Amino acid sequence: MSGKKQPLMSVFTFAVALLVALVPLSASAQPEPPAEMIRTNINDFMAQLEGRESYYEDNIDELKQEVDDSLEEVADFRYIGASVMGSYFRNASPEQRSRFADVFRETLIDTYTRGLVTFDYEDIRVLDDQRPQREEDRASVAMEVVGTNGDVYPVNYSLRLSDGEWRVVNVIVNGINLGLTFRNQFDQAMRDNNRDYDAVIDGWSPDVGVDELEEGGDA
Repeated sequence: MSGKKQPLMSVFTFAVALLVALVPLSASAQPEPPAEMIRTNINDFMAQLEGRESYYEDNIDELKQEVDDSLEEVADFRYIGASVMGSYFRNASPEQRSRFADVFRETLIDTYTRGLVTFDYEDIRVLDDQRPQREEDRASVAMEVVGTNGDVYPVNYSLRLSDGEWRVVNVIVNGINLGLTFRNQFDQAMRDNNRDYDAVIDGWSPDVGVDELEEGGDA
């Protein structure tokens, strides 16, 4: 693995893991726009994490539990699961749809939590100049993660208003669309397993390798 590719993989895992910082973005209780709420929540969370990276690196299961507890109120995993399943969602049973959403959540936490304590960053900033919302129930928030080497990585969170709260439904890092990448992976797994839903769900893992990230960023 080359030194050039490793920082991109690290910032990708870090940006996904940062979802834990987005504690409930209540539209009714907090009148701020999504960008302001995300800025406040991320700053507060990173302040809590600062200085404890070594502890959590040695006690990763404890951090995973904290991430798991927080994500319930942050990400709309039912919506995300349906999006990742794509056209296959229609023919899946209600039990398979629910089980995939749960498996997707568990594997996402297991794979990306370590990114919170292993990525060496200089700054995280929510941009002041945000694109205006085109729909009342949809929003996107642009951020930048600055590595200690000075490289700047754009991060964009897509949010959906659900039951009065903003919930994250997708992440784009350095031009790489997380949702689209996982949807393509699910499609390929269905093809490889003769469209056996249970086999795909049981074997699911968020396999986003460095080579795939580089190709996605060039697309």
